[in-house]
Amino acid sequence: MLDATRQQWLHGFLDFCLLCLLGERRDYGLGLAQRLAESGFGEIPGGTLYPSLLRLEKQGLVQADWVSSTVGPRRKYYRLTAEGRAAAEERVAVWREFRQAMDRVADRADLAEVETA
Repeated sequence: MLDATRQQWLHGFLDFCLLCLLGERRDYGLGLAQRLAESGFGEIPGGTLYPSLLRLEKQGLVQADWVSSTVGPRRKYYRLTAEGRAAAEERVAVWREFRQAMDRVADRADLAEVETA
C-alpha cells in the first residue's frame, strides 16, 4: 500500500520536482533520475520520467538540446526557459502554502485513539 501511495503522489508532483531540479542546473534524463533517487524518491522509470519532461517541453517550460558526449551517444539536456523559471517559482510558493495546510491537518490526527460512532 505504501509503495502505491508514494507512486501516486510522485505522478502528481513529478513535473514540480523536475522544474525544481532544473532550476538548479540543466541536466539529462538519467542525471535527473539519479538526482530524484538521491532525494529519496527511489528509482523513477523512464516511462514515467520522459513523458513528464516532454509535457514540460510542450508547455514551453523546458527546452531540450542534444549535446555530443565523448563517452557515448549524444544526450538530450533539459533546461528551464524563462517561463519555466517563473512557473517553478510560483509552484514553490503554492507548494509551501499547501504543505503548511497539510501539516496542520496531519498534526490533528491522533490515529492511536480514533473515536467510533
